[in-house]
Amino acid sequence: MSNVIWMIIGMGLVTYIPRMLPFVAFEGGRFPPFLQGVLKNVPYAILGALIFPGILFIHDELWFVLLGALIAFGLSYIGANVIIVVIGAILCLSFVSFLF
Repeated sequence: MSNVIWMIIGMGLVTYIPRMLPFVAFEGGRFPPFLQGVLKNVPYAILGALIFPGILFIHDELWFVLLGALIAFGLSYIGANVIIVVIGAILCLSFVSFLF
């Protein structure tokens, strides 16, 4: 077989195995409480890791960047949904950029 076929098979296995392991390891369907707590925070950690570097380079002015981060942090602190945090920060910064 060619190298391309072996590469496709390898990529398929690398993708399939991490998705299949939790189903095999936890057949009962219940995760331990510690693991449940960790998994509940994964979306927020990933969102922060993806968005925070982008915040720093979104605009040339530092005050604009800090205002957007402050709005997002404030909305998330009061317990808003992740989508509300993102949309709220975008709307507020759009309004500020329209004013200035």
